[in-house]
Amino acid sequence: MIPFNKPFMTGKELDYIQQAVASGKISGNGGFTGKCHTLMKKQFGFRGTLLTSSCTDALEMSALLADISPGDEVILPSYTFVSTANAFVLRGAHIVFADSRPDEPNMDCESVKSLITSRTKAIVPVHYAGVACDMDPLLELAEAHDLIVVEDAAQAIDSYYKGRPLGGIGDLGAFSFHETKNIISGEGGMLCINDPAMEARAEIVWEKGTNRSAFWRGEVDKYGWVDIGSSFLPSDVTAAFLFAQLEQLRRIQDRRLSLWEQYYSQLQPLGERGLLTLPHIPEYATNNAHMFYIVCADLEERSALIRHLKSAGVHAVFHYQSLHLSPYYAARHDGRSLTQCEKYADSLLRLPLFYELKEEQVERITTLIRDFYL
Repeated sequence: MIPFNKPFMTGKELDYIQQAVASGKISGNGGFTGKCHTLMKKQFGFRGTLLTSSCTDALEMSALLADISPGDEVILPSYTFVSTANAFVLRGAHIVFADSRPDEPNMDCESVKSLITSRTKAIVPVHYAGVACDMDPLLELAEAHDLIVVEDAAQAIDSYYKGRPLGGIGDLGAFSFHETKNIISGEGGMLCINDPAMEARAEIVWEKGTNRSAFWRGEVDKYGWVDIGSSFLPSDVTAAFLFAQLEQLRRIQDRRLSLWEQYYSQLQPLGERGLLTLPHIPEYATNNAHMFYIVCADLEERSALIRHLKSAGVHAVFHYQSLHLSPYYAARHDGRSLTQCEKYADSLLRLPLFYELKEEQVERITTLIRDFYL
């Protein structure tokens, strides 16, 4: 069986975990946490970075930092993971869902203008498959209407928009290091704080609403409860694992990009014949090879292709279901039909892509897909 995903170990993870344990401090904000923060700032030029236990945590921190309150509206795509919406719903926000683009699953940024009301507080673009949303129109709208922009960059490490790293463009950016991502720590995430006005408060929210970090730096003589917050810090054991991965970022990315390009070149003839749709990378975006997907004609075709691949020992999977049609939120949605989102929910299929996938396995998978269509 060729699995959909297989977590990759670079070789240093256990060594660094042992070092973390030997240091005598394995709780949050330890030595390896600091190493990860420093490396990410140096690599991508991020202003402020805080590791979190998950991308969900980073998004929930964003909702706190944005002062989301009951009655506020937050615009985000319907074609995304539930955490994108949940983080803001937990603060009492009403979610206004945007449709996807016809040529790719990302949010149709041009449609956002018509969704803004006097109650809109934030826009949350999701960089699907690590491919950038068209950020300039969103930033212009945010400036014109005094809105906060939170990038859901869960899949977008080492990906760029017009030369700027994703996660570092909006006021805040949230990353994931879940085992299905390019860079992993099992579970884990990171918040980028790009607005300097939010930097000091972010650290307090991160530390359960206390100024504990300032105390450990000797900036105050005692620490106490000064704001709302929660326990968003990951263990330094998690950070140690993550640091080993981050050190090998280029090696991991180069391998994934090579496999992605092999998929694309071998399936391109089917795309040119209109039998399936291949991923689209806009001119303003780069490709970090987070996933390789195809878009089938409809749900029936996709289901048949999944069965065809499974019978040959290949695990391919669909992705998000439309949040605006979900059991929890359908009654709260305003009734608009989001046709592009629904198309991807029914038709998008993700193929296996991980570091240790072999070229001959990609060849086998693409041959099976060609056999299905031809």
